[in-house]
Amino acid sequence: MVERIFSNDVLLALILRSDFSAEGIEFFTPKDFSQQLGYMNRPKNYSIPPHIHNVKNRKVDITQEVLFIKSGCVKMDIFDVEQRFVNSYILNRGDVVLLATGGHGFTMLEQSEIIEVKTGPHLGDMDKTKFNEVQSS
Repeated sequence: MVERIFSNDVLLALILRSDFSAEGIEFFTPKDFSQQLGYMNRPKNYSIPPHIHNVKNRKVDITQEVLFIKSGCVKMDIFDVEQRFVNSYILNRGDVVLLATGGHGFTMLEQSEIIEVKTGPHLGDMDKTKFNEVQSS
C-alpha cells in the first residue's frame, strides 16, 4: 500500500508500506522532486544494462529525506509548511517514507533502526528550523 499525505494539495510525505507489491517498475514521486522514490520487482535473470549517471547541474530548494525502517516501530508526526499538525502515522519494519516538505517529528515506540537518505550537501543547522512538539495520541 502507498499512502500519500497532503495538506492543501501539497504532498508532505509518502509512505510505502512493507506489504506493497507490483510488477515491473513504478515511481511514486513527481518528476520535479529532488528525491525520486521508486519500486522495482523484476524476475530472475532480468538485466539492467551497466550505466553511469551524467554530471548535470540541478537546483535544489529544499531538503527531502527518505527513511527506511530497518527494525522497530516509530510514530511519525507530520506538519504542514506552516508548522501546523496534520496527523500521526505508525511506521513499522520494512516501511519506507519520503518526507517531501512541511515538518516532521518522530518518537521511537520500540528500539528502532532507521536508514536515512537525504538531499545533500548537508548544511548543519542551516538545514532545518526546529519548533515545539505536538501533543498527539
